[in-house]
Amino acid sequence: MMTRMNTEICDPTELAALREVFTSRPEAIPPAGWTVVRSFEAEHGIVLPEPYRTFVAEICDGLRAGPPYYGLLPLVQTPSDWGPDRPERLLAEPFPLTASWLWEEEESEEDEETVSGQELEERIDSVFDHGSLLLGTDGCGMYWHLIVSGPQRGHVWLIDENGAVPFGTRPDTSLMPGTPGFAGWATHWAQGRSWFAEA
Repeated sequence: MMTRMNTEICDPTELAALREVFTSRPEAIPPAGWTVVRSFEAEHGIVLPEPYRTFVAEICDGLRAGPPYYGLLPLVQTPSDWGPDRPERLLAEPFPLTASWLWEEEESEEDEETVSGQELEERIDSVFDHGSLLLGTDGCGMYWHLIVSGPQRGHVWLIDENGAVPFGTRPDTSLMPGTPGFAGWATHWAQGRSWFAEA
């Protein structure tokens, strides 16, 4: 069960927590400003979810120290290892998932007559490329996405070659327990906590 968030109004408590995490770091990239944020939104046909929207406009537009391991990307960038021949990213197209999906398990269980390899590949591509903004990478094809369209708007997901898992759901049901949303994800990192539940 995913927690519902208010992604339309910036919570002052979340914004204060983000200021505390990012503004004291000398390697923080200056905020992009509202003109850049609104231009990006108009170009992609979206409105960024809060508090990320205000964070990028007023606090910080990236941090080389993280989160994730290789740094929090500026608004308009993709990771250097993303690849030039990937499909076009469609941010306004709704993110297709509402729960974890480990497609590597499904590939071995699928009846080849039910879902073709091409159909499965198209479904996986939509998870990588629809309705999300890339926050950064932990390397080895592990990408953190902020969902910007669809029912998961405002949630942060880890998507890699094995599947897609949301960060911050109920501790008893999640591989990655914590407070959902961008502020919860960034604060979790700042506290030096592991992304994954203790075994």
